[in-house]
Parts: sequence; structure tokens; C-alpha cells
Amino acid sequence: MNAGARRDLLIVTCAISAGVHAALVPELFAESVVTGGGFIAATVLLALLILGLTLRPDSLTVVAATALTFVGLIVSYMVASTRGIPILHPDRDPVDAVGLITKAVELLGTALAVSIVRENRGPRTAWFPFRHTEGARP
Repeated sequence: MNAGARRDLLIVTCAISAGVHAALVPELFAESVVTGGGFIAATVLLALLILGLTLRPDSLTVVAATALTFVGLIVSYMVASTRGIPILHPDRDPVDAVGLITKAVELLGTALAVSIVRENRGPRTAWFPFRHTEGARP
């Protein structure tokens, strides 16, 4: 799959995740304003990432931010499902099909984003505190 198709699919994964988070806002606001607010924040962030991926298709920063956002959402769900999240959602959240499918979509999005970044980041260089360029004088 070429990079353009992967980016398009990445946008679709963001849209699916944003849609699910937005759809759950009213129910979660009924439980807790803080939890509902968290889902609004996730929805807004995903919408901004969709906008960034659309308007700046060559930006690896936006792609990397998308991967980090998905990882954060996946980890948050895992913690909420196993322990609860203090202040935001202290009770354990039951695992359900919607949550698992959404996390599978986000995992796919993470893999797509990582593959785009890896393909486009350029040659690997070892970390060194000074930049070395061939032919340059110290």
C-alpha cells in the first residue's frame, strides 16, 4: 500500500475513533462531567488531527502526533478497564464490543502512522551531541 493510501486510511481511522468518542459523550456526561469532558477533548483532538492530515499531508509531525494520540487512547482504555482512572473515571469501565473494536481501529491507525513515519524519516544516524558533516572543518 502506498503512502497516500495509508494516509487516507489513517484519516479514516481518526474519523471512526472521533465518531465513537463523540457518540459516547452524552452518555458519559450523564455519569460524570469530567469523563464526558475527556471524551469531548478526545473528539476535538482527533478532529484537529484529521484537519492536519488533510491540510498538511507531508507533515510527519502530524502523523507522529496521530500515533501518540492513538497510543494514549488505547492505554487510557486499558487502564480504565482494569483499574479505573482516578478523578476522571475512578470505577473500572466494563470491556465491551464497541470499545474493543474502537481500540482495534486505533491500533491499526497507530501501525499506519508508524509505517508512514518510518518510511519517510530519512537515513538513520547515531546520536551524537555534535553534528558531523563530511568535508566540514571542526
